[in-house]
Amino acid sequence: MQKKIKFYQIDAFTNKLFSGNPACVVPLNTWLEDSVLLNIAKENAVPETAFFTIQENGIHLRWFTPDIEMDLCGHATLASAHCIIQHMDYDKAELEFKTLSGTLKVNHSNGMYFLDFPSRPPKKSTLPNQIKNALSIPPLEVYKARDYLLLYETESDVQNLRVNRQLFDQINLGTGGVIITSKGKTVDFVSRFFTPQASILEDPVTGSAHCSLIPFWAKRIQKQKMNALQLSERGGELSCELVEDRVLIGGEACTYAEGYLST
Repeated sequence: MQKKIKFYQIDAFTNKLFSGNPACVVPLNTWLEDSVLLNIAKENAVPETAFFTIQENGIHLRWFTPDIEMDLCGHATLASAHCIIQHMDYDKAELEFKTLSGTLKVNHSNGMYFLDFPSRPPKKSTLPNQIKNALSIPPLEVYKARDYLLLYETESDVQNLRVNRQLFDQINLGTGGVIITSKGKTVDFVSRFFTPQASILEDPVTGSAHCSLIPFWAKRIQKQKMNALQLSERGGELSCELVEDRVLIGGEACTYAEGYLST
């Protein structure tokens, strides 16, 4: 007999449907086998599917792309918080998630969600040829933390850059990817995010990438609080703040769909 499980599809880092980054959120009473979780994520075919269980010692959260389990995901954490607060009658302003990246807090106020994530300052680096040869515009500078961070001169460069996927997919970065970024015209900085060998090449809005973007730009432009845009086709808006060794990543969310999946 098939088991029906409730799920929600939520657009994160936006207040408009069909923009931001879509995530499926699946509340569970008990954990399913990892292979089942991955197959659900494949079937959902969105950048991330988040699964959580509410236990006596807290909310346990995991994230899966259609390809692998991730160690950190911003937009699906935001979507999970939105699900719990909006659809599960949670009445506290702060949530704590237990994850592969430790305990992550999310605060909710006036429709905004603020993720409290670890800061991952990138360091000067060199770019592997598989990435360098795949980019239509070479970067000014190269840095690396979990992800490669490539600095560009203008927002137009970031907007117009194209990736040769055949060349790009010659490298495997595990759970990491490639951030491209520059100063913004109307915000402090802009970015895009690409993952080689992934089912979805360009992520619409990447909260975890801002664990490196925020300390990078805070040091570069001498600001602790910043506004950012991710320049994907769907687009996303982020409110950013560096607080010592943590980053606060703020955004809105809206529910697109809810229903049941069968396992």
